[in-house]
Amino acid sequence: MPELRKDPIIGRWVIIATERGKRPSDFVSETEEPKDGFCSLCPGNEAKTPPEVYALRPDGSAPNTPGWRLRVVTNKFPALVADEKLEETSTGVFDWMTGVGEHEVIIETPRHHTRLADLSVGEVADIFWAYRERIRTLQQDARFRCVMVFKNHGAAAGASLDHSHSQLIALPIVPKRVFEEMEGAKTYYNDHHQCIFCDIIKQELAAEVRIIEEVDGVIAVAPFAARFPFETWIIPQAHSSSFEEIEDHAGVAQVLLGVLQRMDRVLTDPPYNFIIHTSPFGESNNAYYHWHIEIIPRLTKVAGFEWGTGFYINPTPPEEAAQYLKEASPSLGG
Repeated sequence: MPELRKDPIIGRWVIIATERGKRPSDFVSETEEPKDGFCSLCPGNEAKTPPEVYALRPDGSAPNTPGWRLRVVTNKFPALVADEKLEETSTGVFDWMTGVGEHEVIIETPRHHTRLADLSVGEVADIFWAYRERIRTLQQDARFRCVMVFKNHGAAAGASLDHSHSQLIALPIVPKRVFEEMEGAKTYYNDHHQCIFCDIIKQELAAEVRIIEEVDGVIAVAPFAARFPFETWIIPQAHSSSFEEIEDHAGVAQVLLGVLQRMDRVLTDPPYNFIIHTSPFGESNNAYYHWHIEIIPRLTKVAGFEWGTGFYINPTPPEEAAQYLKEASPSLGG
């Protein structure tokens, strides 16, 4: 029987359409063939990207040359630009501001055909370290209020380049979704004097029906009101409101790799997005919000009902998705 489930953080409703019940085999799509040809993100083509703003170079090579194992550059076609003055304007009921921001590309590996799921735990930890360093740098710019780190894997998830990369956008405003999460978490804290994410973790660990993986104080869980089939959240068990405050990324890296490799086995390399949700600048170290990563396989379409209501219809109960993923064995690298 279908269920209506309420997201305990922001109050959004989700329909778990059990009568449509979809198994993993119902979602498997054809694997995309890698495209051969010129790639501006590959070693040797550094001059084809904007200058790097951060890199890991174990051999001490010069900036903007080969020899790197990770590289961060400004997006060649940015959604927002940094060299603008922040100005806000209103005309009657309409508000707008100059398109100020920072849009960066994190080139995760020099190896063109290597996916994020193929990297080692250490290599993924390096990627998280790069996110941390760039967030800490961008925090110093008084124009920015929030950073969104995200990855698009596969054309259906919005990836326009084959070479494995993720993106970071610094914004002069707090996005609506982040604002809703912050407000929902703050309301819960004021009522219960507890972080709602911490309480969710305790309840999920006790129930053991939606937990997918647990490593070194980090869990992967299918959220109770999952919007999408096989949606998975990665959350540190110890309370932490800001991603950039953590020093050791090995546990998070191992859990992320484990989830992606389980999805590979169950769903055959699905397109996906992942997003890091962290506190806005100036609200670090608060007691009510909890940073986390949301992984969303792109297996279904958002259509008229979703746009019209703000609800989502999920044909795979999160308890079943968690069981499928839990039973699939990851093959972690070194």
